[in-house]
Amino acid sequence: MQIIKKRGIKINNFTLLLIFSMTVYGQKAKNILFENSVNFPNVSGPIQLTYGPYEHFFASYYGINSFSADERYATVLRTEIKDHLPDENESATLGLVDLKTKSFIPLVQTSAWNFQQGCMAHWLSTNPDSLIIYNDLRQGKFVSIILNVHTKEEKKVIPFPISAVSPSGKEAVSINFSRLREIRDSYGYGGGGQNSKIDKAYPKDDGIFLVNLESGKAKLIVSLLEIKKYVPKIAENRVQYFNHTLFSRKGSKIFWLSRAKPIGKNTTAFTVNRNGTNLNPCFPEGWGGSHFDWLNDKEIMVTAKYKKQMYGHILFDTTKKDYRRLGKGLLDYDGHGTFSPDGKWMVTDTYPKNELMEQKIFLMEMESEAVISLGRFQNNKIYEKDWRCDIHCRWSPSGNLIGFNSTHNGTRQIYVFKLNNE
Repeated sequence: MQIIKKRGIKINNFTLLLIFSMTVYGQKAKNILFENSVNFPNVSGPIQLTYGPYEHFFASYYGINSFSADERYATVLRTEIKDHLPDENESATLGLVDLKTKSFIPLVQTSAWNFQQGCMAHWLSTNPDSLIIYNDLRQGKFVSIILNVHTKEEKKVIPFPISAVSPSGKEAVSINFSRLREIRDSYGYGGGGQNSKIDKAYPKDDGIFLVNLESGKAKLIVSLLEIKKYVPKIAENRVQYFNHTLFSRKGSKIFWLSRAKPIGKNTTAFTVNRNGTNLNPCFPEGWGGSHFDWLNDKEIMVTAKYKKQMYGHILFDTTKKDYRRLGKGLLDYDGHGTFSPDGKWMVTDTYPKNELMEQKIFLMEMESEAVISLGRFQNNKIYEKDWRCDIHCRWSPSGNLIGFNSTHNGTRQIYVFKLNNE
């Protein structure tokens, strides 16, 4: 029988998983024997780092590291907005939260942000305790800014907005945020900072751009026209768009989603080498794709509709073109899964469910696929639609912290769990 240690207490794993499966699925569980033990980390309760009256949330999409290398600071957006999607005239304050003092240190104002992906702030590995890159609207154009957070000196203005940064800190992916605003507004920016090319369903001069952060030059590596043969046919009044980009762990590959409305029927997950070669869909037609994270340079987890029947956290091997569901039936839903830096753990979450509007966080050990709950958080019902607050977990560089957003205390604020392996 597998034994799990959680907060210093030995828990019979069969009992734990039985309770989980009965509670969530209402199904009878079979007796399952496990040979190996799993030593889960001791996990603290949620530690609140920011407070009202302002709203705070991590300044990038889920899964992206928000912490400095020494884990002293986190990149956070502050705003007074809580009940609508911001436009270009409603800037937010990009700042740092000091994890020791819980103080907010304002840095700059940005007009290129939203509640789902913030301003896509990334720490740059070229100087991971001092340099960040983030998006802004300058003189009517979307750009990205490299900033020293301690001196507040702008080191460079890149003439392209970024959606992902390579592990080397020297390259980034750029997509069309104006096109996003036109089609799925909660992920784009107001202000018309790019040519949306909204009159073209599959423009040949727009798509995935690889940006050299040293030279500021960009190269189109995959166009929207190029993927037309791989994606479901769309209606005449629809257009295709790209979103949700991510470099693999060593930077050799890029993942993204190609979408059109309605999203459920018109989503295809892709990978490509960073030089634009070896373009491939991740799954058979009809599986779609939603949330994602690279486990290494060849395997990526994507939540998708397994065999067109049920959503699950699916691990896809880009070299063998095979896939398997993770979680042994316990993670059969669409969550924001992301892996610890050492690849031993995956944290994921749920959307608000039931009359309590609870958002749940789960931790899975990758080797055994054993799952434990880290907590349940009641979503405040005023946070919905384009200004909703997803949990959006993210790991710190050491893997000793998991950060997340939540409204369970009444306002949108950031929290961390502390993890200590025994």
